[in-house]
Amino acid sequence: MNNNISSDKKLIVLTGPTAVGKTELSIKLAKRTNGEIISADSIQVYKHLDIGSAKITEEEMDGVRHHLIDVLDPREGFNIATFKAMADEAIADIYSRGKLPIIAGGTGFYIQSVLYDVNFVENEDDGYRATLKDMLKDKGPEYLHNILAEIDPESADAIHMNNTKRVIRALEYYHQTGKPISKHNLEESSKSSPYNFAYFVLNCNRQKLYDRIDKRVDIMLENGLLEEVRYLKEELKLHKDLVSMQGLGYKEILSYLDGDINLEEAIYILKRDTRHFAKRQLTWFRREKDVIWVDKDELDTENSQLEFIMNELRFRNIIN
Repeated sequence: MNNNISSDKKLIVLTGPTAVGKTELSIKLAKRTNGEIISADSIQVYKHLDIGSAKITEEEMDGVRHHLIDVLDPREGFNIATFKAMADEAIADIYSRGKLPIIAGGTGFYIQSVLYDVNFVENEDDGYRATLKDMLKDKGPEYLHNILAEIDPESADAIHMNNTKRVIRALEYYHQTGKPISKHNLEESSKSSPYNFAYFVLNCNRQKLYDRIDKRVDIMLENGLLEEVRYLKEELKLHKDLVSMQGLGYKEILSYLDGDINLEEAIYILKRDTRHFAKRQLTWFRREKDVIWVDKDELDTENSQLEFIMNELRFRNIIN
């Protein structure tokens, strides 16, 4: 249980796997708690990346103020340290207006960084990063991931082989400190939280979730995902090496537009990789402490889910 229950800094987290239905519930929750929403999403932070990121529209916001959405140019980098700095600033701003911050989104590592005030000490680049990037180019992602598996099996288990940025960061950290980054993360996450928080994970039956993911991809395509990525590529000159274009929905369609795969393959890969991503998200949340599961199969209406959450918030003295 959250061991900082006496803290007057109150915070709500509403997360869960992609496509589970967090957005609609978060709006209702914000309205009931006088809250504002901080997006914990690595792609929605970018301008112009709307359809592929399932970005909330102004209409869907229904008057609820959102933070960390549409604030960066897609050519800019974005990482966990940047997210934490921006989220901390947003929380202070929300408190200053007497409102309650609600972190909503599916990036568990981002959420953890704020909840436990994780410290990100950036060591100076000694040139090893360039060596790793050359290695990646010459030998491929599997080779780097295998090295990581030898020195830090826990990180290798948590980081997908194709998430080369995080693989490189973990290898670089080990090179610089002699310590696995998973150990560092564990030490940081075992710190007590400065917040009195409630950490909700929305979930449903696995097959239902996968069906929702497949349907969401179909809707994105109907809504103009192809045209959006074509605009980003041709008009804004964005390319696959940018952090923004590594997001699900963008890298697959970009591969199609670059002529690397056909459209049928791109859609198949997008659906498959999104399902795999959802599975990894759930694995992450199951490892987290202090989580309160909101089961959509038992609480089968949005109102029943909301009432369950409200009761938990009252119990934890987060709301009256």
